[in-house]
Amino acid sequence: MVDHVSQSYADFVIHNIFKPLDMNDSGYDSHSEIILHRASGYMVSPNGLCNADFLDMSIPYSAGSLYSTTHDLLLWEQGLFGGKILSSASLEKMIEPFKNDYGFGVRVHSLDGHKSITHAGGTSGFNTKLIYSPDDKLTVIVLANLNALGYVAQDLALKMVTLAHGKTVTLPSERKEINVSSETLANYVGTYNVAPYVGPYGLTPLKQLVISLENGFLVTQETNQPKTQLFPESETQFFGKIPDIQINFFKNKQGQISHLELHQDGEISTGINHHLY
Repeated sequence: MVDHVSQSYADFVIHNIFKPLDMNDSGYDSHSEIILHRASGYMVSPNGLCNADFLDMSIPYSAGSLYSTTHDLLLWEQGLFGGKILSSASLEKMIEPFKNDYGFGVRVHSLDGHKSITHAGGTSGFNTKLIYSPDDKLTVIVLANLNALGYVAQDLALKMVTLAHGKTVTLPSERKEINVSSETLANYVGTYNVAPYVGPYGLTPLKQLVISLENGFLVTQETNQPKTQLFPESETQFFGKIPDIQINFFKNKQGQISHLELHQDGEISTGINHHLY
């Protein structure tokens, strides 16, 4: 769209969105500009927290070069759904799912039984999540200046939505680990094929979860992701601490491990045991 107007992307966003909505703490980032109270991004290393890798913010462009605050993003959400940015027809088209649960830049799905319109973002040292539930006018916005294993902002936002809807949240620190024999754990070792789903950044391809046994613990590793240690709550139910996940294993009539269920980021994905099919 910007290609058809005589403005840069930054100027277009500033004059057509930020200024009309009084988003005074939002803008197009620049490493050469002094911006008061600009947050620094961090990452987790084997030695603890460290500064995130430098990224010239002209590179992400429209995919991630903007800066903002939770207050300004609330103004954006209220302006967007209040008819200040788009016509009602354009807004309806934007939030109409056309591939799985995905519309134009937003995901439209159910959270705790409520229709929710969500978007997530991430770049070096930062990740974000905005959730809007039109049913009960609930808005949750989380901005995190930390990149760790798992999406920090998304995890917090989903937990806040659950609490706002009157349900309980169980933190990894509240789960009770039990002892399970290595012989039992060995039954779960294998590769599990997980069907595609719409994740925080779009439609994911077919992925695999590899379950292995290392130093007496089950370890899971998703395609192109680091390993995560699993802790047993029962002989068939396990949880991860970072990221906050839960994996349940199931048997077929022959007593073989047929599939698993992965609970993560408010989603439940099924993984089929590759060795049986």
